[in-house]
Amino acid sequence: MTLLLDVQNLVVEFGPVRNPVRVVNGISFTVQAGESVGIVGESGSGKSMTALSILRLVNEPPARVSGKVLFQGRDLMQIPKRDMPAVRGKEIGMIFQEPMSSLNPVMTIGDQIDEAIFLHEDLSKAARRQRVIDLLRLVGMPDPENRLSAYPDQFSGGMRQRVMAAMAMACNPKLLIADEPTTALDVTIQAQVLAMMLDIRTRLNSAILLITHDLGVVAEICDRVVVMYAGHIMEDAGVHELFANARHPYTQGLLKSVPTLNDTRKRLHQIPGTVPPAGTIKQGCPFRPRCPMRMDRCAVEMPPLVAHGPAHRAACWATQPEGVA
Repeated sequence: MTLLLDVQNLVVEFGPVRNPVRVVNGISFTVQAGESVGIVGESGSGKSMTALSILRLVNEPPARVSGKVLFQGRDLMQIPKRDMPAVRGKEIGMIFQEPMSSLNPVMTIGDQIDEAIFLHEDLSKAARRQRVIDLLRLVGMPDPENRLSAYPDQFSGGMRQRVMAAMAMACNPKLLIADEPTTALDVTIQAQVLAMMLDIRTRLNSAILLITHDLGVVAEICDRVVVMYAGHIMEDAGVHELFANARHPYTQGLLKSVPTLNDTRKRLHQIPGTVPPAGTIKQGCPFRPRCPMRMDRCAVEMPPLVAHGPAHRAACWATQPEGVA
């Protein structure tokens, strides 16, 4: 595989320089060309902030963003902000979290998708119209020719999500970032949206970075999983390896919390407590107040990500392999 995205030591912080509130705390991960990578974790883990930082959509100030985001070897953090729109949409597409509010209510969906093509491609109006129709057909929109003049409020949530996907794929980007693409959709529509994304990946060979809290969605669509908690990466592994052999107590708790059909009488597992507010835990492992395996060392030292086998890393003092200090 070819390395497409390489995030190195990404930090996003707010507040005073001397006492910053870090919402993303020095994370590093990669995405290969054509690969599907899921970033999972509870709300407040820093998943969406990571996605927005990759696209340079976090306002500076008030935020301070540092680290490297290498896309095809080019550091997006060093590109002038005025040049980033040429990357967004054309090379990296994004499906935003809220399809109900992310579309312009006073523009037809045809015009909104056409605008994305117009900004990046030198095509005639007729060619752009045909591209819009082809995109709507790609994402499974019925009768696309007659939907161009419709407005967002004439569509269901699932159909709006399809429009968002069509906009994100308008210029055949090499990377598609999808931020909670199945949120607020019923189960049937969720399945259709996931099938659509897999179809897009197959047809266009685009890599996918999927932001979600739903491990069922991860199992359906991802090759690899990055588990985040309170701005840190806790575990990073192939999807089959993670589900079969999770090494971090937080990941283990998430997996136990997934409902099953085997025993409906069993009480659903829950991880006690909540994600700490950003910046409240200044040292040690941020998961320790909720961790059943915590030890004294966890309060003073954040464990590094340590290999547990090929392409499997976890950050936990309690489960580190023997011989690792």
